[in-house]
Formats: sequence, structure tokens, C-alpha cells
Amino acid sequence: MKQLVCLFKELRLEQTHLAGGKAGTLAHLSQKGYPVPQGFIIMPMAFEKDELIPEAWGQVQAYLKKIRQDGGESSFAVRSSALAEDSAMASFAGQFDTVLEVSTDNEVRKAIQTVRKSRHSKEVRVYSEAKGINESHDMAVVIQQMVKADISGVLFTVDPVTGNRDEMAGNFIYGLGEKLVSGQVTAYVFKLRRKTGIWRKGSYAGPLELKKFADQLAKLGNRLEQEMGCPQDIEWAIACGTLYLLQSRPVTTLTGHNLVTGECNDSKTGNYLWSNVNFGEAIPEVMTPLTWSVQQQVYEAWKLLPGYQSSGNIGGRIYLNLSIYASVLAALGKNKQGIMRFLEGLLYTRIPESLEIPLIPLSKWSKVVVLFNFGEIIIRQIRAVRKLPGFLSENAAWCERMQRQIHQTSEKAKLIFLWHNEISPHLQNTVWSVMGSVTRFSDYTIKLRRELIELLGPEDADLFISGLSGSADVRANSGLLASLGPVLGIAKVARREIDQTEYLAQYGHRGPNEFELSVPRPAEEPGWLDRQLVQFGKSPIDVEALLIKQRSEFTMAWKRFETSHPRQVRSMKRRINKVAPKARLREAVRSEYVRDRWLARKFALRAGQLTGLGDDIFFLTIEEVLDVLSGDEAAVKFIPARKDTYRRYSSLPVYPAIICGHFDPFRWAADPKRHHDIYAAVGFTSDSGSDSSEPNDNRITGSAGSAGRFEGVVRRLDSLEEGDQFQRGEILVTFQTDIAWTPLFPRAGAIVTDVGAPLSHAAIVARELGIPAVVGCGNATRRLKTGDCVLVDGGQGVVMLRGEIE
Repeated sequence: MKQLVCLFKELRLEQTHLAGGKAGTLAHLSQKGYPVPQGFIIMPMAFEKDELIPEAWGQVQAYLKKIRQDGGESSFAVRSSALAEDSAMASFAGQFDTVLEVSTDNEVRKAIQTVRKSRHSKEVRVYSEAKGINESHDMAVVIQQMVKADISGVLFTVDPVTGNRDEMAGNFIYGLGEKLVSGQVTAYVFKLRRKTGIWRKGSYAGPLELKKFADQLAKLGNRLEQEMGCPQDIEWAIACGTLYLLQSRPVTTLTGHNLVTGECNDSKTGNYLWSNVNFGEAIPEVMTPLTWSVQQQVYEAWKLLPGYQSSGNIGGRIYLNLSIYASVLAALGKNKQGIMRFLEGLLYTRIPESLEIPLIPLSKWSKVVVLFNFGEIIIRQIRAVRKLPGFLSENAAWCERMQRQIHQTSEKAKLIFLWHNEISPHLQNTVWSVMGSVTRFSDYTIKLRRELIELLGPEDADLFISGLSGSADVRANSGLLASLGPVLGIAKVARREIDQTEYLAQYGHRGPNEFELSVPRPAEEPGWLDRQLVQFGKSPIDVEALLIKQRSEFTMAWKRFETSHPRQVRSMKRRINKVAPKARLREAVRSEYVRDRWLARKFALRAGQLTGLGDDIFFLTIEEVLDVLSGDEAAVKFIPARKDTYRRYSSLPVYPAIICGHFDPFRWAADPKRHHDIYAAVGFTSDSGSDSSEPNDNRITGSAGSAGRFEGVVRRLDSLEEGDQFQRGEILVTFQTDIAWTPLFPRAGAIVTDVGAPLSHAAIVARELGIPAVVGCGNATRRLKTGDCVLVDGGQGVVMLRGEIE
């Protein structure tokens, strides 16, 4: 006999997708030993339209009889379990009908029919359209023992308003929970504060009547969140002193992504500390859906903590989840000071001590998994670094060969094959080369720079970690720092030492926002290099002379060191000599990885041609692009709404480099007193009052990027397109820079950025050219305007306003 109905404990894994979200979850939790009341599931195939087939009704009667004989309650609850219900994307809470306290077989049968027919209601149709769910709602039906509750309630394992995961929030009423769900009565409110690492103990805040059950509720919430892998919305009841679990589903109000509109805000998924100090330089603009989805796919293996993404998307911009690292360190016994020191090393920037870092509660098993994952990440980086010589020598030719294959591909199936078997695996493998080379350079150089500053001061310390280019030859493998290649190359093309074809082959993939797949590369734009040459001709700068001057400064500084610290000369020389090779390796690997991203762009362009979508292809995720190539165009209808979301995000100011808690980019942008350096949803006051719209003094503080002092006139540039306004000897003030800004640097008397760190692009290139730089100011573009006269002290990381030139 075909099984059309099954008890919770009988549902097999391969049947779960047919049982719907609610029934599948209840069956899983029942089998795991959670206190779920007895029940069974009527599968969708048990119905013809909305009528039970006779065979199914016979099985229902048999299960009702069995539960009654087992001594269970004689009344039942009949609930929906649609296939899309209680999912991470949509809860459908209250959209389908529920029938409670039915007793006889005839009452149960009528209730089943009522619940099943509710899938056709207008409310369900409107809710489905809003969530982008257009398929018809097939539905299983759950029949479960009624719990004669003394207390009924709900518990969110995360604060559903603030996203604070340090707290669980809930409410309850006396008696059955139907009045609570329908809002017919005012509920009692309570909160459970988790024990988070080393800084807090667990606690309960709420009516005394529930306090004796607080520990049980907290344990149930923690266990369910670990079991289900995300914050849970839990329905529970207490009867005769026993706690029952009635339902558990994802907290959909904290979902970070809207499939239909393309809106992204992972700050809603919980109370975390986020930073884009590192990512922001690589991806400085709002991302298209395709870029973000490829980024997720590439970094899929870069996960320390199961159930938590290491990076997130906030208003279209990429951020790193620092709470994951802080939680792991706290679990391993690090104090707050130690955690702060680690994060500052990770970001190369300072985090205010008054900012409280939200921590994620970790079980003992989670700690073991984290340690294993961390070890795996280190091993992968080590293996990738060992293969770097082969990667650097072979990657350009491999990318060129793959570009030809993409261009020649006229069949959609073959393009799909190229992505799955060549491009995607290559991107996922080579990202470890980037991470490995960055880690080697950053860890070594940060530690050495700190020691040198204590020993010699910032001026000589910066000289000792500059001079990273071993050559001024722009050809491959010459020893030139890759970041300097574009600007030196333009000068050599202008002097006809190399031709345009050679320049574009070497650097044509490097440009503004070079990790964004929708942005054309210089090699794709016929007039790009000509425009650069015209601009160079208007203000020619001898970059090689700047490099020679900086090396001369290095020599003089080294002679001073030999005189003042003769005993340390030998060991320090050995250590300093290791900086340049590590830096050149990091920059060379990044350049090749940017070439890989260009290949992903070429794939997208070809997909746009074969599907007829053109550049609209960038507003699909990579999974949707592959679906469209396979013939499933369901996601195409979302493109207009996603393009509108992209335009709205792009119209906003650049968000703060550090975000703590729930961040609404539109509300933040509308606040005239908004902070650009740090945003905290609650409980933080910036250490510096200078980030308000009304500056308190004539000093702007950032990080020391490149030592030296320069007094001059500000030229604030809000975009690279304004670069032709920049005059020789002016102070460049902008939000942040990438390699596309490098041709402007030789003209600058000094450089000041809102975002950046001592090892960021702006700082490294400035040190190579001997240009004073202060990076990571947070608010320089708000406080300075073109024409202001300022003194830039790169060694101290300070900009001092001197007044305004008429």
C-alpha cells in the first residue's frame, strides 16, 4: 500500500521536500528528540485537487485511532505545510488557515479540507507575489495533538527588531496561543540574554511567572539555532510544567536578501561588527548581483564558523564579519584587548576601545569545527603559495586561451560547461593564492613596521619598508611593483620605449573598480590609453626620478641606522630585505587575479550575447545566468526592479568603513549628523567628535600612510572622472583609491583618503614615490574642500587645517 500519510517519526529524508517546511521541520525535530507533540503528515499526493482520496482518508483514520489508543489528547490541531512555507525566504505566517481543537473524525476531515483550500486565497497570492514566489502552492497537511497550554508563547533566538544575537526576545499569554498569534490580547514581553564568551553572563528579564522556565527556553533556543543553522522563530507551550515545541522556522524578517528587488542588507541577519576597510579598496562601488554572487561562490570555502558567512552584502557593498573572528578568539580565552589587537592587525586600522564587539555564542563542538576550518584555511594558503611561481608564469596565457574559447563558443550548453569545468574552479583555486600572498606580506610587514616606528620613528620606518620595486622595467617578471606598472608604463609609451599593444597586454586588465564584473577594462575601450597619454602630456612627471630619489633617501636613512644601532644592523638588514620580495609577490598575484576576474566578465558578456540580455546579464546571479542559458528564464522578470535598486544604492554616499548592528543605508544617508567612519546601532559614541557635520577643531586624524610633511592646497576629487582637474603640487583628497588612481599620484604633493590603511594601495604607492599620505581619516572629504590650505603630516597620520586660500 502506498504511504500517503506518515507519522513524524516515520518521515524519511528523501520525503522531506514533499512534506513542506513546517511538517519537514517538525518531523526532523521529533526524530532528534525535541519535545514535539505527537502528530502525522498528510502528503500532497494524498489529494486530488483539494479532496482526500479514499485510501488516504483510511490511513488518516488509522493514525487518529493509534494516537487516541496511546493515551494522547482526543483533540487535534490541523495546520498547513505548503512546500514554500516556513522557508528562509518566506514564512507565510498567518497566510494559510489553521483549525484547532477538532475531536471527531468528521471534524478532522472538514478541517483538512478547510486548510487545504486556503492555498488559493487572495492573501496567499498577494504574499507570494511580494516574495517572488509564483509557482502554485502544493501543500501537505499536519495533524497534531493539541496541547492544553497553561502558557503559550513565541521566542525569537535573535532580537527581530535590532538583529542583536546576544539577546533572545519573546512574549507569552496564559492559555492557548491562538489569541497571541491573532493579536487579540496584549502579550507579556520577556528577554533572555545569552552568555557571550568572557564579557557577559546569561540573564532573564520579564514577568516572574516565566522565570522558572527561562533556562529551559534559553537551552531550547540555543539548541534549535545550532540544529537549524540560523536564527529561529519558535512557538512553544507549557502544560502541567512541561515545555513543548510546537513549531520552529527561520526568522525571515532578518533575511539579508530580497530575491525580487535585489535588495541586500546582511546587517539585518544579526548583531555583528562589519568592516570593509580591506574589501572596500578592491570593490569600492556598489556591486551588481552577478559580481556579488560570483564573490560568494569564490569565497565559499572561506568559512570559519558553520552557518555564518565570513563576508556580507550591506546595501550592495561588501563587508567582512569581524564578530566571527572575535567570537572565536573569545572562546579560545583571548581578552578584549587581545581581540582588538588581532582585529586591528587584520584590518591594518584602529578600532575604538569604547566600541563593544558583538559575540556569537559558540558550543564546544563549534569550537572544534572552527579550529579545524582555521587549520584548513592555513593549509590551503600554504599550498597555494608554494604554487605561486607556476601561477604567475602561466596565468596570463591560460586566461588568453580561455577568452578565445569563450569568444568562439556559440552554444549555450558549451558556455555552461566552460563555467563549471574551467572558469569557476580556477577562480575558487586561485583566490587562495591571493589570500596566501597577502597574509605573508601583511603579517610580516605590520610587525616589522611597528618595531621600526618604536626604534626610529615613522619617517625612517616608512623609508625602510619602501623601495619595494627592484626595477623600473614594466615588462613581466622585471621586479617592478605591479601597482606602479600602469603609471610607469604610460610614461614609457609616451617616450616610445614600449608600444600600446605591449602596454595593454601587460596592464590592460587593470582599471577602476576592477573586481566589478560590469565595469569595462581599459583594454576594451579603444580610446582609453590615448586619453591617458594626452593627460600625461599636459603634466609630464618623471616617475623614475621619484623612485631614484626615494632609494637615495633610503640609503641615507640606513647610514643613520648603522651609526645609531650598530649591533642591530645585521639582523635588521636581513629582515628588511625580505619585505620587498613579499610585497612584489602580493602585488603580482593580485594583478593576475584581477585578470581572472576579467575572464569572468568575458563569460558574462558572452552569456548576455547568447541569451539576448546584453548588459542586463549583470543583474542576474551566476546561478540565474546558468539557468537562463539552460532555458529557464524565470529570473529575467526581476531585472528591472534590481536595476532600480542598484541605482538607488549607487546614489547614496559611501557607507561607514565599520558598521556595528542593524544599518539602514537610506536612513543613515538622510541624517545630516551621520558618521562616515563608524556606525553603531546602539551604545557607542565616537572617540572623535570630528566626524559630525560641525567640526570641533582644525585637526583631522587618520592612519600614518607615508611619512613626510607637506603644506599646500587641497583638490578634493569625488570621482576619478574629475582627475583632469588635478594640478601638479596639489593635495589629493578623496574617499579611497585603487590602481586606476595611480597615474594621478606623481602630481600630488600629498594624499589624504577617508578609507585606507598603512598597507593599502594609496599608502604603498605613496611610500614608493616619497609622497606624504594620511589614510583612513573617515571624514576628510566632508571637512575639506578644494582650495583649503592644509598641512599633511604623513608620519603622524594628521591633517591640520591652515585656513582657506582666496
